[in-house]
Amino acid sequence: MARIAGVNIPTAKRVAVALTYIHGIGATKAQEICDKIGIKPACRVSDLLDAEIIKIREAIDSDEYLVEGDLRREVAMNKKRLLDLGCYRGLRHRRNLPVRGQRTHTNARTRRGRARAIAGKKK
Repeated sequence: MARIAGVNIPTAKRVAVALTYIHGIGATKAQEICDKIGIKPACRVSDLLDAEIIKIREAIDSDEYLVEGDLRREVAMNKKRLLDLGCYRGLRHRRNLPVRGQRTHTNARTRRGRARAIAGKKK
């Protein structure tokens, strides 16, 4: 199993798909990395040589891509900054409500959590 950026990527999958298991790398960035190194995206991770895995690791570790811990830390710092400012977006984060203007009268169950029954509401 190949370990890149602290993540064990699956060996049976294609390289472009396996790279998306790393937090901060989506399909487009995975394709860019494959093109930059010269690896066919259709190639399986198990077929890669050690040298090619090292090239992928070096390409990701270069300061071009924020991945895993660094990305998570930056996102957390951004949220903390909004909370400290006390701006509208910060208040929405604090209350665990949708931040980007979505409606909450119905929907928003992912963010708000499971619906709870209110006693005496029926009538």
